[in-house]
Amino acid sequence: MTTTNQPLKVDVAIIGAGPAGLTAAYLLTKQGKSVAILEKDPTYVGGISRTVEHEGYRFDIGGHRFFSKSAQVVDMWNEILGEDDFIQRPRMSRIYYEGKFYSYPLRAFEALSNLGILRSTACMLSYLRYKLFPIKEVKSFEDWTTNQFGKRLYSIFFKTYTEKVWGMPCDEMSADWAAQRIKGLSLWSAVIDGLKRSLGLNKRPNDGMATKTLLETFRYPRLGPGMMWDAARDKVLASGRGQLFMGHALSQLASDGKTGWRMSAKGPQGDIIIEADHAISSAPMRELARRMHPLPESTIQASDLKYRDFLTVALKIRSDDLFPDNWIYIHDSKVKVGRVQNFRSWSPEMVPDEDVACVGLEYFCFEGDGLWSMADDDLIELAKKEMNILGLCDPQDVFGGAVVRQEKAYPVYDGDYAANVETMRAELEEKHPTLHLVGRNGMHRYNNQDHAMMTAMLTVENILAGERIYDTWCVNEDAEYHEAGDEGAEKVLPSRSVTQDQAAALASVRDVPERVRKSA
Repeated sequence: MTTTNQPLKVDVAIIGAGPAGLTAAYLLTKQGKSVAILEKDPTYVGGISRTVEHEGYRFDIGGHRFFSKSAQVVDMWNEILGEDDFIQRPRMSRIYYEGKFYSYPLRAFEALSNLGILRSTACMLSYLRYKLFPIKEVKSFEDWTTNQFGKRLYSIFFKTYTEKVWGMPCDEMSADWAAQRIKGLSLWSAVIDGLKRSLGLNKRPNDGMATKTLLETFRYPRLGPGMMWDAARDKVLASGRGQLFMGHALSQLASDGKTGWRMSAKGPQGDIIIEADHAISSAPMRELARRMHPLPESTIQASDLKYRDFLTVALKIRSDDLFPDNWIYIHDSKVKVGRVQNFRSWSPEMVPDEDVACVGLEYFCFEGDGLWSMADDDLIELAKKEMNILGLCDPQDVFGGAVVRQEKAYPVYDGDYAANVETMRAELEEKHPTLHLVGRNGMHRYNNQDHAMMTAMLTVENILAGERIYDTWCVNEDAEYHEAGDEGAEKVLPSRSVTQDQAAALASVRDVPERVRKSA
């Protein structure tokens, strides 16, 4: 055991054993560097990409499709886990509203057909009303979407779910997000095309969407995403150059007065101190700033960064599979649940009993609010009640459940976040070039697993080169990057130049909601 009297000296100290932290550790140990990793969770590695096990049942926290355009990421997945432990799964997600399923992404003609003649007529009249007399001063998500689809369709398919996820009213969200996020859907062309097909005048399938073709299948680890990060952890430890301290939360990160770092933490293995030439942090920027010594001048700005949390209520149900989807989006104001996962649709091996359906109801919340603070038994009862309201199962068929809370799942992009992040980033880059921020929370960037990995990959390149040859802050993704194209299609270019797959990540920006600025 390492105590405060016996500092552990390594080349690189890493905060967090999520995809970014473990990617960095794996690549560094492959290059002969010694690493020490702090992970505050006492049981699981993988962060939000972990797989939680309960009585033999496995739960994917949030849902993780293993698809990336980056050849480097795909190659690393295959190297760590091996292709034999991946299975190919069908991609299926739908919207559930008032007892009916709607394709996701939304197909306008199908949606109108499902709503029935009276409601679809009302939707079309509402659509025409706002096409003829649109909202002139478009400020919010609500304004933009209403102009695009009419108030009726906006209320049915956009308002409820969006507000569940982000915890803010749609009339306070920026119109820019809607314009970027809801691309290519032409309601009028979908209706006209649907009428032509019904009359036999056009047999070519068309749903009014001018979007890229979505991937129809994806790869997935047999036992869930945590299988990947358990394997990465094992390889880091097997190298003999990596140490992992589970259940150890960072107490302080202090400069050693030169260019290195002195890190302290408390946990079940006792108090530890780690001394390192470089430090990599995937901890939330807000938490890191509070634990640095001396406190950064940007601590006040970092303290204003906000996060959206969520929890999963997993239910075991005596039934065949309830639906074939990986998950369904619940666009219904009668219930609080936002999405329902079907864990067998991710992988049959996650549900050990063939006569049992296992689903996960996802509730978006803020840490400390009413949902987050509810007792587990009360949350399970709520989930059973809402599944009954939705008509998805009989509560009497539910014979067990579990609750998994995930704090800081989504960094919030409010009106001030960009300035706050930039202030802290600028200070750290100027004063502490050997401190590297990576991953979703480490950089307060709403990105996916493969892009969190990319930030770590480029950080490792910078450390090995002894200089900042890549700007890791340019790595992000847009909404379509993870959904379309060929896996691993982008190949690596000559050494030290930006690769094609890196360029795809560097040049894109993910769509996330922003609040309408009060000055507007």
